[in-house]
Amino acid sequence: MPKHVIIIGGGLAGVSAAHTCIQGGCNVTLLDKEAFLGGNSTKATSGINGAGSNSQKKNGVPDSPQIFYEDTVRSATGIKKGDLPANAWYELGKVLTYESADAVHWIQQCFGLALDTTSRLGGHSFPRTHRSSSGGKFPGMEITYALIEAYENLCKQQPEKYNLINRARVNKLLTCPTSGRVTGVQYATKGGNKTVTGTAVVIATGGYGAGVLEAGSLLQKVRKDLYDKKLPTTNGKHCTGDGIMIAQDIGGGAVGLNDVQVHPTGLVNPKLPNERTLFLAAGALRGEGGILLDREGNRFCNDLGTRDYVTGKMWSHNKGPYRLVLNSKCSKNIAWHCAHYCGRGVMKKVNHGTELAKEMGISPSALENTFNKYNQFFKNDSDPWGKPADFYRGTPWTLNDEFHVAVVTPVVHYTMGGLHIDNKANVLRADNKQPIAGLYAAGECAGGVHGRNRLGGSALLECVVFGRKAGKSVVEYVKTVQEDTPAAAGSVVTITIPQADGSSITVQISGNGVSTGAPSGSPTASPAEEKSTELKDYTLKEVSAHNSESDCWVVVNNQVLDCTEFMNDHPGGKMAIMTFAGKDASEEFNMVHDKNVVEKYASEYIVGNLKPTSKL
Repeated sequence: MPKHVIIIGGGLAGVSAAHTCIQGGCNVTLLDKEAFLGGNSTKATSGINGAGSNSQKKNGVPDSPQIFYEDTVRSATGIKKGDLPANAWYELGKVLTYESADAVHWIQQCFGLALDTTSRLGGHSFPRTHRSSSGGKFPGMEITYALIEAYENLCKQQPEKYNLINRARVNKLLTCPTSGRVTGVQYATKGGNKTVTGTAVVIATGGYGAGVLEAGSLLQKVRKDLYDKKLPTTNGKHCTGDGIMIAQDIGGGAVGLNDVQVHPTGLVNPKLPNERTLFLAAGALRGEGGILLDREGNRFCNDLGTRDYVTGKMWSHNKGPYRLVLNSKCSKNIAWHCAHYCGRGVMKKVNHGTELAKEMGISPSALENTFNKYNQFFKNDSDPWGKPADFYRGTPWTLNDEFHVAVVTPVVHYTMGGLHIDNKANVLRADNKQPIAGLYAAGECAGGVHGRNRLGGSALLECVVFGRKAGKSVVEYVKTVQEDTPAAAGSVVTITIPQADGSSITVQISGNGVSTGAPSGSPTASPAEEKSTELKDYTLKEVSAHNSESDCWVVVNNQVLDCTEFMNDHPGGKMAIMTFAGKDASEEFNMVHDKNVVEKYASEYIVGNLKPTSKL
């Protein structure tokens, strides 16, 4: 009989672990505390790293895992130049980099994604951050959603084997009283605590970066300095360190919790200057040639330095607001990103350098002087901040060009610390550094993978590499576990899971795992279908009156949605919706979502249709 595995968290690490367990013959229940899967993984903007990949070889990039490993160690330790001491090299970094190409190939082969172009991000020796050249979605959304959709389809096709429980905040790990091994989880719902038991548990709950907004949070405890700065964050509200804390409750160890990455390029919306949950400007924007300028129009750092370096320069230079600028040659190679940011109101396109100078509040001559110096640094390979000439893009820079410009600010982005794991993703005990039987961790909740500072493009990579590591370890572990798993207290729980077709599935969870009944109830019309004949037509003028947090309507593909309640569940946060309050968001929506997303996940919020000839 297949063993039952429980996975906590539905971001890329969680679904990578889920698919690996499934490929190994296990049954899976995945729990996520949010209404939708994806977490921060769907927001990743630059891509996924891979060294020695097929895509690199096709593009003539002479990269290797060893070079990537050295780049990772230098970022992790802060040793930018010279020989690395023997004790700087570490096992988890080697696993990450040496298995990076396989991770990219697994996504390409199992989920059909192209990932056919690469960019060089800060701290990397070669272009190795993969994304699909066709664009259409941020790489994080493209990759994560492909795995999510595949898992959701399996849940529908084989509900007796695979289950998904949303809005389930896991608050406790269950353990066998005799052996101490992990046997399940307890989770909170609106109806109270429930339990799910199984043979093994994988924690993939993400980091704790959202704690910068929350008093008493894990982040405040470990990095009070960042909390006191009142920095913004790119993290969704779910990133509070739940998985780390429940593992610590049963003796799990943690490492590097004070290692929190402050990314230099959070995007500031000029209309919402005090907003503290920000979109991130992809590192690939600088990788394709974008430069950073201070309020006087001057460069002040190596634009392609590591994230900690650039943030440090911004703070020490202290001449904000800072701007990220791309000329037409740079933006051409990352046009989809630029169009998306412009649509979100966090980037602006200008038609000439004089217009850019006016936007920045400086003279055209000051801007031209900066461009001339930059061109000369490239020509002589003499950049005063150490940016090599072969890292330059878009030269020569002149005022007679089009530009994309955005105001950027340091933002809490990633937490390198987390649960102490070994090279097989086992969670280790705090006291004796031995594995806790049946417990694994992957993704941002695991510590020690990136050291003091993470390289761009290695977050998605970590999710896939260590999600697969955890899955493979689980597949081997369950072979050794006897069927007579001790039941947890409160041994049987019945859960009814509504299905998209209107039927429901009854799941009975006990100490022996999960048993699932056949779909019950004949398919009936969904609420959206029942209401479809009653939906009213609205003009854009009528929609525009609903433009506040307490009354927010948005048009998507000629459907009018009341997003007032939904925005609290939206994976991209409130700002992503409020930017389009009372407006038509179709163009920007279609840039990052499949067109079936509304019907699939938010049909109950449809209140009407847009009149065909409606204009403001």
